[in-house]
Amino acid sequence: MSVRIIENGEIGISWLREDEPMARTSHALTDGKKVWFVDPVDEETAIERALSLGEPAVVFQLLDRHNRDCQEVADRLGIDLVALPLELRGTPFEAIEVVDNRIWKERGLWWKKTRTLVVAEAIGASKMFNPSPAGAGVHIGLRATPPRSQLGTYNPQHLLMGHGAPINGDQATVALHEAMDRARRDLPGAVLKMPFAFR
Repeated sequence: MSVRIIENGEIGISWLREDEPMARTSHALTDGKKVWFVDPVDEETAIERALSLGEPAVVFQLLDRHNRDCQEVADRLGIDLVALPLELRGTPFEAIEVVDNRIWKERGLWWKKTRTLVVAEAIGASKMFNPSPAGAGVHIGLRATPPRSQLGTYNPQHLLMGHGAPINGDQATVALHEAMDRARRDLPGAVLKMPFAFR
């Protein structure tokens, strides 16, 4: 089991399962007082590091099929699990309705003060997403109709995804917009990556 903890500056940490083709990534966001967990995989070292950043507040599950270890982490820390959040009172985040249809429901988080965008599945950086040179790609299931209207107006300094390493700095905005601009054009390459999902 190979887990890499990534420091994202003042906004918190991410932890990445590097031994998986999908490279599942979890996040802990902090304002210096509270810590919000996003789609966590329960890795003891990462959770301990997250808890050193502040008081645990909530676990967010941003994708309907992303159960991961959200409930287990919430139960152990004695905090609420909020799945597919829409109302985020008492937090610094705004909810984004990324996908909402019969087979796929996904929310994103936007933290305006720090220009942090959190996307569970629509955008990713692992091999399965056939990322562009800037580092991110659109999920193969959305490449025909990328979530441009939902995400295209954001210019993040931190792009945190559910698969693959986060992208911090000016490159984050470049990666987000390039992913959507190249979604259809890079579809054949994304199809070729599909077998990795089943290894």
